[in-house]
Amino acid sequence: MRIMMLTWEYPPRIVGGIARVVHDLSQVFANQGHEVHVITYKEGNTKEFEKDGEVYVHRIETYPINANNLIDWVMQFNFCVIEKAADVIKEFGKFDIVHAHDWLVAYSARAIKNAYKLPLVATIHATESGRNKGIHDKNQGYVNDVEWLLTYEASNVICNSMYMKHEIRNLFGKPFENIHVVPNGININKFDGQERDWEFRRNYASDNEKIVFFAGRIVYEKGIQILLDAAPKILQNYNDVKFVIAGRGPCMDELRAQAERLGISNRVYFTGYLNDVQITKMYKAVDIATFPSLYEPFGIVALEGMLAGCATVVSDAGGLNEIVSHGIDGMKSYSGNSNSLADSILEVLFNQDLCKQIAKNAHEKVVKEFNWNTIAKKTMDVYKETIKSAKASQAKVKFEEEKTIAKEEMASFAPTFATEDSTITTSTTDKEIRGIINPLRGLKKQLN
Repeated sequence: MRIMMLTWEYPPRIVGGIARVVHDLSQVFANQGHEVHVITYKEGNTKEFEKDGEVYVHRIETYPINANNLIDWVMQFNFCVIEKAADVIKEFGKFDIVHAHDWLVAYSARAIKNAYKLPLVATIHATESGRNKGIHDKNQGYVNDVEWLLTYEASNVICNSMYMKHEIRNLFGKPFENIHVVPNGININKFDGQERDWEFRRNYASDNEKIVFFAGRIVYEKGIQILLDAAPKILQNYNDVKFVIAGRGPCMDELRAQAERLGISNRVYFTGYLNDVQITKMYKAVDIATFPSLYEPFGIVALEGMLAGCATVVSDAGGLNEIVSHGIDGMKSYSGNSNSLADSILEVLFNQDLCKQIAKNAHEKVVKEFNWNTIAKKTMDVYKETIKSAKASQAKVKFEEEKTIAKEEMASFAPTFATEDSTITTSTTDKEIRGIINPLRGLKKQLN
């Protein structure tokens, strides 16, 4: 199968979780023998075209015009995606399917679908309404409308949790049967051969101290402020704890100020962005990974913590609630409740047997349920269903065209046929229509 992926981020450009999903899914498909082309944004010194393993990566730069805002930039980006897609199709031939990732490529996905008559699948990784607990201004309303457009144009929509399936149905009115839950996956070999690096760990904590770790974008919906609010209670009951927060985002200054206000700034480390090598070391160095999100469509970072062997504590928001079974392969807390989060973390700190057991169960669960081969198979099933549906629609259009031609042919040869409604009906098959047309055409040819 020849697959075109549209995304605004692809490694080494990593803004959120989309980059990892597109990269890992594309790699698996390519290794299975499919021809995968990713069209994405060119950032920094990345190459305009390269093969990443067996995946064809086409990167574009937007026009040399300063955009007024993100929405204007996204529009320019989509124009450039359309231009690049046209070049790729001209060079490599027609594709079997287009897979668009989130609203940032909605316009180009629609244009490519209609211009080249290609089946379209869209993955909605998150929604504007979900991120902001509703739509509160014109910009958010605009993004929400573009998300609706993408779900409308796509024959089938993929989302990563049942929580998101209900959200997409309720927000955009997409039929339930056209929304498919395919969880995100993780490279199950990510931590193979990795051991705890004690020298690295001592940059953040003494050997006797426990590390409670968060990784992700430093934004409100990730709930880092809830973790900081929980810290005083945790420290009051279990003194030897350090909190390490990795990532970057617009809420950094606000969170630093919160730590100062709570009197815990000497126990909290904000590392900033960590590359893949650093983040791998960090996961192996920490004792507890926590993700107290207020909104989380899925939560791929939770899989990383579980795979790394950390005791993982999450909120019950969105997809996190579906990943973790409380007390079995992780711990859960009430979303937005710092007291509940503190209790879950303290239970793991004090109960080392529980800590070891949930970490063991979590690792086994991730390897079994969230490996990319399983996720790729589910995604490919959606592709096949979409292509089959598209072919059925094309056949229906062709049937209607043949039916019209048959009526015109009969009318031109024997006008009386055109008035006989029973000659061709909606149940008349394509073969039967041709059985009517072809003898008439042959007879007309003889007469002429």
